[in-house]
Amino acid sequence: MDKVEAQQVANTLRRLGIRGIVSPQDLGNPDGHWRVYDGTDPVTRRDITDEALAIIRGMSRKTGPTRGFIVPTSR
Repeated sequence: MDKVEAQQVANTLRRLGIRGIVSPQDLGNPDGHWRVYDGTDPVTRRDITDEALAIIRGMSRKTGPTRGFIVPTSR
């Protein structure tokens, strides 16, 4: 993801209440890959991108109404 996409991801995480800091994988190369981390310290931070994406995917399955039919069974 690029810097613009990273900002969108950060906004989404914040809006959904999901922890995480969106930052370049290589702090010296902001045009490179960006990931979601559990903190800002580049020495101790842990990559939680997959966890954050899994949470977002799980939330999207639970949102919104579903359509269907209820068919009464005969007794």
